Amino acid sequence: MKTQKDIINKLGISSLNEMQVLANDAILNNENVILLSPTGTGKTLAFLLPIIAQIDPENKEVQLIIVVPSRELAIQIEQVIREMGTGLKCNSVYGGQSFNQDRINLKHVPSIIVGTPGRLADHLNRNTFSLTCVKTMVLDEFDKSLEIGFEDELKTICSSLYHVKKRILTSATNQVEIPRFVNLESPKIVNNLKKGDGVLKIKSILSPDKDKLESLADALVKLSDKSGILFCNYKDSINRVSDFLLEKGISHGCFYGGLEQHDRELALIKFRNGSHKLIVATDLAARGLDIHKIDFIMHYHLPPREHEFVHRNGRTARMNNDGTVFILHHSDDKLPEFIPDMETAELKMNNESKVIEWSTVMISGGRRDKISKGDVAGFCIKQGGLDFEDLGLIELQQNNSFIAIKTKMVSQLIEKIDRTKLKTKKILATEV
Repeated sequence: MKTQKDIINKLGISSLNEMQVLANDAILNNENVILLSPTGTGKTLAFLLPIIAQIDPENKEVQLIIVVPSRELAIQIEQVIREMGTGLKCNSVYGGQSFNQDRINLKHVPSIIVGTPGRLADHLNRNTFSLTCVKTMVLDEFDKSLEIGFEDELKTICSSLYHVKKRILTSATNQVEIPRFVNLESPKIVNNLKKGDGVLKIKSILSPDKDKLESLADALVKLSDKSGILFCNYKDSINRVSDFLLEKGISHGCFYGGLEQHDRELALIKFRNGSHKLIVATDLAARGLDIHKIDFIMHYHLPPREHEFVHRNGRTARMNNDGTVFILHHSDDKLPEFIPDMETAELKMNNESKVIEWSTVMISGGRRDKISKGDVAGFCIKQGGLDFEDLGLIELQQNNSFIAIKTKMVSQLIEKIDRTKLKTKKILATEV
């Protein structure tokens, strides 16, 4: 097994942050741990490092189960485990993919299973895999799973795993009451909720019209060099807003529960790699997503409850980066009591900064084909004729890879690599 130092070096991290050091010590030395830290501060690595150090690579049964509230978070954690390069097998299970495919994937038993409460409870009810060697259970973003109605499934999971030796709960808030069925006795608490944040400013954008779409478009054009999330309360509103922004030529992605899983994943990929600077989303995007630096949050609709407002705003001003929250409203709108006094936003067109435009190319080859990020980068440079500077973020999935490419180079790249071989795989290349 690799040492923690080896893993950290492989991930390209110079050192752990203060929260990760404290979490590492707490998890190694206590049976029950509660880890409280804002989303995006490195909680995943904080709990994985000490737990993986205690997994026996010679044991061919499941030893760790991680429960998460969303498919996106399951996929992200699986990806982090792969990037750690420990050689431990990990599978993610979640609704939206075939249960039979899960069975096939789990035939070669993994050391680690990451899953959503509904799909995990289904597997436990069907006895898909043995629980006899599961020593550790992580309930990641536990309060979010409760909030979106998974209490019965969590009861099933916790009762099935009553024998585990170590329980770890993580959350981005300390407002949740932990139910008795979790069996969390005398936990060690690592609280990082007030540390490491940048300066958060909350500003008002006053719309002269009740219908705020024109004011929204005007503000987003002036913020076009910044990355942000625009929150709406309903998916129907997202569709209306999205259609209007497309008419105005404002590039963006959408993210809400009614979207197909592929479309949700693609929206996040394009946001992370800079192909989109904006995501229009419901509260599904308020927590648990692997998006690091977000310059602003804008509320097209305000949420009805204060804690939802706090979670939305918590997507920005993190990890010592400053951020701004914009509230778009009409003078007649009655603002909730939890909205603080605000100064008026003075947005101006930034004509000085030249924004580099990125697009996303998908190729039909991924981890299943033994393709690495280095393989993809070398292929684009040698076969595709790109310079290193033309390449952005590369993300690998099981069957596909997504590459951020400078927009002006996309046509050239696709022409040169489409239907050619990457290693032994003949690939198709398309802009997505």
